[in-house]
Amino acid sequence: MESLKKAILLSGGMDSICLAYGLKPDLAYTINYGQNVAEREIYVSKIVCNQLEIEHKIIEVDCRKLGSGCLAEVNKHEIAPSPEWWPYRNQLLVTLGLMQGIKDNITELHLASVKSDVFHKDGTQTFYKLINALCCYQEGNIKVRCDTTPYYTHELAQMYKVPYELLSISHSCHISNVACGTCNGCKKNLRVRYELNLY
Repeated sequence: MESLKKAILLSGGMDSICLAYGLKPDLAYTINYGQNVAEREIYVSKIVCNQLEIEHKIIEVDCRKLGSGCLAEVNKHEIAPSPEWWPYRNQLLVTLGLMQGIKDNITELHLASVKSDVFHKDGTQTFYKLINALCCYQEGNIKVRCDTTPYYTHELAQMYKVPYELLSISHSCHISNVACGTCNGCKKNLRVRYELNLY
């Protein structure tokens, strides 16, 4: 029987920190694709991986000119479902993760999308089923898994018993490497802290 070698995409946000803590993968990939907050995402992800003893790799591909919305400091596209929408972003991140993953002989790539992400089509279980089928069809046969979509972030944190110390360093801002406190990412981070009574 083939042994599993699991990797995750780790952004340093609450959802992916919960996944890293709950799954304890062999590898974590943080991707700098040109987003405003890459520096902080990498910094937080390194700390998380050091604490959890997970091998950490950084993938750098500059796609900033293709971006949209506040993550790229560009006016959002007219069909954007939210200000931070970046066209085909999750599909891009999965592809980049798999391109590194095939070199690392991974068998599964895990992502953390949660129940509140479903207004993005690439945050739904349907999207992950489709992209898994496509990736399993191709050479490498790496499974793409997102088992977190039935849960809200605070439910993930409770289910995995994620320590406050890890959650407290999360960075969810879409605008700056220092949390702005007003974007959708910051508002979600504050809401989850409230739901978990972390104040």
